[in-house]
Amino acid sequence: MKQALLSERHRLVREALAEDVGGGDLTAALIPATTVDQAKICCREAAVLCGKQWANEAFSFIDPNITIDWLVDDGAQIQPDQVICCLTGNGRALLTAERTALNFLQMLSATTTLTSRYVTAIAGTAAKILDTRKTLPGFRHSQKYAVRCGGGYNHRYGLYDGILIKENHILAAGSISAALDQVKQSLPPGGLLEVEVESLDELEQALAAAAPRVLLDNFSLDALEAAVDITRGRSMLEASGSVDLENVARIAATGVDYISVGSLTKNIQAVDLSMRLI
Repeated sequence: MKQALLSERHRLVREALAEDVGGGDLTAALIPATTVDQAKICCREAAVLCGKQWANEAFSFIDPNITIDWLVDDGAQIQPDQVICCLTGNGRALLTAERTALNFLQMLSATTTLTSRYVTAIAGTAAKILDTRKTLPGFRHSQKYAVRCGGGYNHRYGLYDGILIKENHILAAGSISAALDQVKQSLPPGGLLEVEVESLDELEQALAAAAPRVLLDNFSLDALEAAVDITRGRSMLEASGSVDLENVARIAATGVDYISVGSLTKNIQAVDLSMRLI
């Protein structure tokens, strides 16, 4: 997946700059063409950083002579008003790349920061926080990288590297056992095989069909505890649906192995960052 992440980053940065700069930065002409400036990027709130390489690429694409001294790494906690990097280079180039670089930093840091909060909330339990496929279109590898920077884990990347049998698949196949029998032959080596259930009765069916992993969709806390008791280690269990920072610790305490959280990548609030010339 490393090469896919690199390719995605190249594409995203170039598309974002083309979208923003177009035929040229009209306002940057206010600065003399040969001016060399220094700048710093600050974070205005407590957060966890992510997106250094996206910012590097944005500035480098506009002017490869820009130098960036990063004071923190991806995955590091940052405090309000903390300087995260210092830049030196052509003044016009710095301002032309500024917004694109900050857009990537604030969006990816948002996912990393939120993931870190979920991971902290379940500290001391055996559960792991997972992302989902509910990512911004075109940003999947980038957002999944951001989840890892926050201490979370990646669910399947797409429809191609794992199998998750959901309600409509079960209806089409006729039953949980029939669906599992059909898809086992198409499972890629080491790929995820999971079935989603909506009741304890469906859980029993999935266990009888030897499902290696079961997603418990919108189960109450009592139902999650019952599911863990029924399963007794015969399958890995994933809790999903209506998970938030208020209830995630109680969900983890039921004994499930994984908790998937769609909001890590779809309900994000950008981290407040700014760049200022010195």
